[in-house]
Amino acid sequence: MFAIVSDGAGWEHVSIHVLDGKKFHIPTWNEMCYIKDVFWDAEDVVMQLHPKKSQYVNNHPYVLHLWRPSDQIIPTPPGILVGTR
Repeated sequence: MFAIVSDGAGWEHVSIHVLDGKKFHIPTWNEMCYIKDVFWDAEDVVMQLHPKKSQYVNNHPYVLHLWRPSDQIIPTPPGILVGTR
């Protein structure tokens, strides 16, 4: 796994891509969870964003990004809306 980390302009950001042998692949859910745990605490909320189409950028087809604003708390839905425990 390769990660590029940045912290500025009000955002913490990690971009991730995975090289498996000689091929890149899009990071899996488990790989993204691992990266989240490496760079943030267990109780921190981070997000992957789907921006407006007019603001979409794709510089590498196998990269995913995690984001967290540094000056505000990310709202999350009540647990019951997500699923049962």
